[in-house]
Amino acid sequence: MSKAFIAAVIQDSIDCTGVAANQAASDLITAIVKELKKEGGFTLPSFGTFTVKKTKARKALNPRTGEPVKVKAGKTVRFKASPNLKKAV
Repeated sequence: MSKAFIAAVIQDSIDCTGVAANQAASDLITAIVKELKKEGGFTLPSFGTFTVKKTKARKALNPRTGEPVKVKAGKTVRFKASPNLKKAV
């Protein structure tokens, strides 16, 4: 799924211009990112839950050379599908 796909769905759904649909898609993505930063996650009922998880620093291997590489601690986004979404798919 891409931003263009979301914009096309919005445009078809509410019969608006492509520019307005693209702006709505951008605003939606921006709102999701802000909520993840602020609250650490959010839920879309009957779709699923997005959560921010912290990852620990670790050692990994460079696949080309086989040399050990240090990987910094960071954050990642996880998604857990709702039972309704699992049933639909």
